[in-house]
Amino acid sequence: MASDLVRFSVAIPETLLDAFDERTSRRGLHANRSEAIRDLMREQLAEQDMDDPDAEVVGSITMVYDHHVVGLSGALDQIQHDHMTQIVSTMHVHLDHHSCLEVLAVRGAGRSVRELADLLLGTKGVRYGCLAAVASTSAIEAGH
Repeated sequence: MASDLVRFSVAIPETLLDAFDERTSRRGLHANRSEAIRDLMREQLAEQDMDDPDAEVVGSITMVYDHHVVGLSGALDQIQHDHMTQIVSTMHVHLDHHSCLEVLAVRGAGRSVRELADLLLGTKGVRYGCLAAVASTSAIEAGH
């Protein structure tokens, strides 16, 4: 990989560089500016790939909901059964007497994964939810 590396210079304000270095140092012993910038580039390329509704994506759907809401558990279960091909795995955690956390590992065409997330997160009784997904393309793998 060393022969594939290209060096370039960037001019930025010192305060921005100081803040970036602080963020980078929190990532651990192996963190450095070059790797942090490569991570940001890969993140932007993968995010851009998400604009393609047919792009293959991987990610997670996270939900917090009140399982005492009448019919909610059944509705969420039905949606999940209807979308088994996009759901790789699920984790269910009881947070307190009323609240549950559910995390679904998902994979599929971006359009179908977003539709699944919208159905789940738009279900009455889901208090919080988000989709975190990335296109599983060469943009993710670039530089590894």
